[in-house]
Amino acid sequence: MTVAAEETTTVQVHRVYIRATPQAVWDAITKPGWSEKYGYRCASELDPRTGGAYRVLSSDEMRRHGAPEQIIEGEIIEADPPRKLVQTYRMLFSPELAGEPFTRLTYEIEEEPYGGVTRLTVTHDVTGAPAHAAQVAGEISEAGGGWSLVLSDLKTLLETGKAMTN
Repeated sequence: MTVAAEETTTVQVHRVYIRATPQAVWDAITKPGWSEKYGYRCASELDPRTGGAYRVLSSDEMRRHGAPEQIIEGEIIEADPPRKLVQTYRMLFSPELAGEPFTRLTYEIEEEPYGGVTRLTVTHDVTGAPAHAAQVAGEISEAGGGWSLVLSDLKTLLETGKAMTN
């Protein structure tokens, strides 16, 4: 018997510890230009206030492979800089993804008590969105490593000044 994708984990929690300040982590998530330096290296636009828009644009390479210009859309639900950001999130890479409901993405940024380390917890509620769940879990081999890749690359960039890959 197989279990349908929708019946698998619907809330994914990813955590990483970064030798950086909470403000540096917040800036890397919210400020223009940062998203092009790590993860899938796509330009993003985020208005970090309640009701603000969030969108991610595809890279030139993604567009060469048929991706639309805008690949993710959402809205900010809660912003408490530099501690917490909650937003809706929907990928637009394919009709299947675009047809699923918005998911809920929460970033929690907490300074650890031991010198200069910040804990970043990303909780992605993908309830009712099985294609999103597979994508962000890194289960689709040709689509990258999902949140694990993005957070590993963010950590590497903030700690070394260079991303994991070119």
